[in-house]
Amino acid sequence: MITPPSGPEGDSETGTGGDERARASHLQRQVAEGFGADAGRYDRARPTYPVDLVERVIAASPGSDVLDVGCGTGISARLFAAAGCQVLGVDPDPRMAELARRGGTETEVAKFEDWDPAGRTFDTVVAAQAWHWVDPVAGAAKAAAVLRPGGRLAVFWNAFDPPKDLREAFAGVFRRVLPDSAPAGFWARPAVDTYRAGCARVADVIRQAGTFGEPEEWLSSWERPYTRDEWLDLVPTTGGFTRHPEAVQQELLDGLGAAVDAAGGTFTMSCTTIAATAARLAS
Repeated sequence: MITPPSGPEGDSETGTGGDERARASHLQRQVAEGFGADAGRYDRARPTYPVDLVERVIAASPGSDVLDVGCGTGISARLFAAAGCQVLGVDPDPRMAELARRGGTETEVAKFEDWDPAGRTFDTVVAAQAWHWVDPVAGAAKAAAVLRPGGRLAVFWNAFDPPKDLREAFAGVFRRVLPDSAPAGFWARPAVDTYRAGCARVADVIRQAGTFGEPEEWLSSWERPYTRDEWLDLVPTTGGFTRHPEAVQQELLDGLGAAVDAAGGTFTMSCTTIAATAARLAS
């Protein structure tokens, strides 16, 4: 639920028949385009990423020129810039791109697969909570094309796990209001398990590209406290939420808020940032 319903585990653009693949791709695009409807809330409420992972990516890269794919409002780009990198963002949503620019991130508007690098190359290509919107095969090829030899591709996601009782309560809310929805199933097991499986599939595609060394999984664990209001501010930024009728959205928020109230009004989220990463081969 912290990521769109497909999550990194959703290869909705691969492994399906033509019609099904087209429908899935169309749905993905509709969900992706929903984030910019309230870009300010997205920038305010979405979680950050651990500095130790940012530093590890930089240390494993040959230089400080970073391309941030699906940069959104610039949440991850600002972290790399603060660490001394020169960051260019690419995002398909002009509303998100405009907010990223206001925050200091130079940003170009395009889908990564269609983006024209105009001969520019980079030491690092990153994607924070965004690679599942990119065609996996075309994305790996494009990343290899714009990376300098030895440059690093690092795509990562935050897996958020509330305390077990609260996770089960969240699942119960979605089962009651939207029994067949992806979030109802998402909360049924620890998110870290779902994301690690998804990252393994991403690594397989990177491996099959033939232009990278052996992919690695990097993990960074941290915690994030939430109040009831902070949590309910975040929920509408998750993939597909705003596509539901307003009455359904409100019923979900009321139920999720009641669950947090029953847990004392605050909770601590256990977070694991999971990265699939590989270095571009020299030739």
